[in-house]
Amino acid sequence: MPEKPPTIWAATFRSGFDDRKVAVHAAGVEPYTPTQGQYLAFIYYYTKIHGVAPAEADLQRYFQTSPPAIHQMIVTLEKRGFIERVPGQARSITLRLTRAQLPDLEQRHAADP
Repeated sequence: MPEKPPTIWAATFRSGFDDRKVAVHAAGVEPYTPTQGQYLAFIYYYTKIHGVAPAEADLQRYFQTSPPAIHQMIVTLEKRGFIERVPGQARSITLRLTRAQLPDLEQRHAADP
């Protein structure tokens, strides 16, 4: 009899994902990558501080990456079910995860001259 493959729970636990990712999985959403987690945490904190969702330009400044890379990440987060947005409407990103399901936001340092 072939061995039964491990469940996603077991794979998640064995792969070293933290409790937040297990909580995300429990909510019916596949775990996010570390980079996706940082984008999600930034969206959460930016919205909490400013009262509006970040624009893609805000994400670009924080993560110091190109506009196409930022846009692709937003599209990916939406496809994975982590966020919702209204295409063509500025600052329309809303998180579909709770704070408990998000990682802590890591501080970014300005690039050396």
